[in-house]
This record gives sequence, C-alpha cells and structure tokens, in this order.
Amino acid sequence: MKVAFLVNDLQLSGGIGVVVQHALALVRRHGFEITLVLVREQDDPHWAYEPLADLHILSFPQACQERYDIAIATWWETTYSLFDVPADRYAYFVQSLEDRFYRPEHAERVGAGLMLDLPVAFITEAAWIAETLAELRPDALCVLVRNGIDKDIFAIPERLDVRLEGPLRVLVEGNPRSWFKHVHDAIDAVEAMSEPHHLTVVCGDREGLGEVAADAIVGPLSADEMAALYGDTDVLLKLSSVEGMFGPPLEAFHRGATCVTTPVTGYDEYVEHGTNALTCDWDDLAGTARALDLLARDRRLLHHLRCNAIHTARGWPDWQQQGGLMALGLRRIREAPSPGGIDAARALMGDLSAGVHLYASHMHERNEYARQANAISRLRKHPVLVWAKRQRGRRWARVVTWPLRRLTPGTLRRLLGP
Repeated sequence: MKVAFLVNDLQLSGGIGVVVQHALALVRRHGFEITLVLVREQDDPHWAYEPLADLHILSFPQACQERYDIAIATWWETTYSLFDVPADRYAYFVQSLEDRFYRPEHAERVGAGLMLDLPVAFITEAAWIAETLAELRPDALCVLVRNGIDKDIFAIPERLDVRLEGPLRVLVEGNPRSWFKHVHDAIDAVEAMSEPHHLTVVCGDREGLGEVAADAIVGPLSADEMAALYGDTDVLLKLSSVEGMFGPPLEAFHRGATCVTTPVTGYDEYVEHGTNALTCDWDDLAGTARALDLLARDRRLLHHLRCNAIHTARGWPDWQQQGGLMALGLRRIREAPSPGGIDAARALMGDLSAGVHLYASHMHERNEYARQANAISRLRKHPVLVWAKRQRGRRWARVVTWPLRRLTPGTLRRLLGP
C-alpha cells in the first residue's frame, strides 16, 4: 500500500516522532511504501530523526505528481494541502484536539476546530479522542492506535534499585513557550518543597526558559540521553493542561521513575493515582509541593509507585506491535467507502457559523475595550486634568479632592495616572 503522511517538518517534537515511528514500522514489517510529504519549504534540511533511509521524503509539489492509496494529514495546518495530493482515500491523524492549543481569542483556535469536519477518516492515539470524534462525527470512520514505546531505548531495568538516601531527584521537561505545558509552574512547585531535592530541567529553548531555580538545565537531548536521565530520576513532574496521550511519563515508567501529574486528558491511559503515580490539581503550587515532599519523606511509597510504574511499562506495547495495528487500520480505511461530503459539509458550515460568531464577539469586546481606553487616554490629556495632576501632591489639593477620592478612587487613579 502506498501512503503519504503530510508533515510541516521533520524537526524534533513528540507529534512528528510518533508519525516517524509508525512510518518506519509500516515499511520494515508490513511492506508499505511510505512517503513523508513536507508541505512547507524547509529552512533546516537536517532531520532530527535517524535513520530515514527507508522512507521517501518529498516536497509538496513533488508529491502532487504521485498518486497514493491514502494521504494522511498529521496536524490541522497540513489539511490545507491534503486534498491537493492525489489519493484514493484521505485521513487525518489526530493526536489531540488541536484547537485547545490556542487561547480563545486566537483565530487559529477556530481554524483547528473546523478541520474535524472534513470528509476524511480519522486515526487517533487516545481513547478519549476517539470517543470525542465519535460524538462530533458519527458518520466518519475512526481508528484507534495507541502510541508504542521503543523498548530498546527505554529499556526496563532488570532490577529496580531501592533509593532510601539523598535528595528527591525531580525532572521537569517541556517547551517553556507552550503555555499549556506549565513548565515554569512545575519549576516553582519544586522550589516550594520543604524536603531536600535535586531539580533537573530538560529544555532546548534556554532563552524561552529564562532564569529559573534549578540544579541542572540540560537539552536538547537525544532519545538515548533522555532514557539515561529518566533512569537517574525519582519523579517526573508534569503539570500540562492540554495533552493527547502524553509520552514522557510512560517513558519514565519504563526506566523506573514515577510521576506527579495533573489529570490532563490522556493521563488515564496508564496513570493510576496512588498505584504508579500521584495526581495533583492544576494551579495548586502548594498541593503539588506537598505531594513531592511526601515522596521525599516516604521512600516506601516512592518505591511502591516506582515498582508499579515498571509493572505498567511491562504491559505496554512497543512500536512493532502498534505498527501492526496501524497497518490494519490503514487497510480498513482503504477498503471502507469514501466519507460522504454532504454530512461533512453540514457539520463544517454549522461549526463555521458558530466560530465566526464567537470570533466576532471577541473582536467586539476588544474594540470596546480599545474605545474605552482611547477615551480615557484623551481625557487624561485635557488641560484641566493635566493641571490637576501637577497639583495633586499639594496639601490643599488633597483636602479638596478627598470626597471625590472616597467616592470614585479607581476612576480618579485612572484619570490622573501614576
């Protein structure tokens, strides 16, 4: 079978890593012909994933000269190019509900949500996404293929060491510029601990990270280096508010670390509170610090969680097993009827109407705030207020304006300014 995965680039990221792992398994074990189609011009031609010799890598114009059994979008922006690639069937690999990566006032939030209405089959990695898609698009085929783990790199230790002494070794990783990763919140929670601890932050963006309180800052790291670091870690701290089926805690489980995490979407695929990890609330710095302090004090609990994390890891499939499920899913998509355009168009128009009205309301609010701010700005430049601002430090002025300050203190401060 000839399949094209449309990607923005092949630089290091969790989403692209999943695509590459599936593509390699499909080629090496199931005889598929896989092409990675780069829908954007690339500034950096050096790929972060090796080896890619088994895969075809084509530019978008080159792919448009070919024909495929299935063309698959892998991110909402790649759907812009999806239907220009000649194929018998079209699919969308949904690794999260991607509109949630944007704040409500961002136009991209509307665009990402609309892509779920396209006349395509869906592939996803988490049960919660499959359930959501079934509710949103009951007319569309949806294939669930969970992510695998490279068991050679993230090798489960033969014997789990007992760690009774020393500071609690905590690891925080993630892109500090992604607001939903809450990297700085995690660092602050570790800093709020009362028990001895050692914090390592993995970050490839030192500028975005800024000045933080950490014992070590490393990165970017290769998969082998990350596996070694997990092996030296007691607790991975993840405070994300948006995830699909996040992989770092599962990788840490394979190396004998437990995690403290928020109950973010996808966590229940393998995290069990009090069994192999601890869960904490969002925006609860003190509570998160207490959970970490508990593990630092109670080494029996720490070892209990780490042992069960290993047990969870042993039962999790590798990429070869999941590659087989992906192959079955793609064959199912190829053999199924092409999705009907009418149902998809009806859903698209309904969501487009709602999205336009929502975005219009946000713009109306912004324009109203701007109008009020401009009015206050013009009023502050009035000669009377300019004179009043100069006189406000004098005793007689304070006596005269005392009743006004008592009635409208906030308004007076805004008018007179700092």
